[in-house]
Amino acid sequence: MVVDVLVGGAVAVAVSWLALLVGLLIVRPEGPLLAEALRILPDLVRLLRRLAGDATLPRGVRVRLGLLLAYLVIPVDLIPDVIPVLGYADDAIIVVAVLRSVVRRTGVGAVRRHWPGTEDGFVALCRLTGVRYAGSDRRAGDAGPG
Repeated sequence: MVVDVLVGGAVAVAVSWLALLVGLLIVRPEGPLLAEALRILPDLVRLLRRLAGDATLPRGVRVRLGLLLAYLVIPVDLIPDVIPVLGYADDAIIVVAVLRSVVRRTGVGAVRRHWPGTEDGFVALCRLTGVRYAGSDRRAGDAGPG
């Protein structure tokens, strides 16, 4: 009886893990966008922290961002970070998926106000989230909206 419960629990965990991996594959950025996500990941983490602390954003968005930050801090990942490239790819894919939903809910202006990186990095972020940004054709030295 105890063995059946343990085996059932192990199977449930394995199936859940596989379902999450399939979900990551579905929402992952296409082609070179994943490499861009990994390149701007440090700026993305700073952006998430700034957005989560912005009291003008809807509570649901801030909760979502807080949960994402907690996921990034917790050392347990869907794919362990010790696996080269793939270990960080799951983090990048999850960040992009949450940012897509944040941009849909708050608009690109809120994200632009808090972006800590370069203009080129913000353009890459817009490509990752599938957002058209009016300033995306500006050069990195231009002031941009804000």
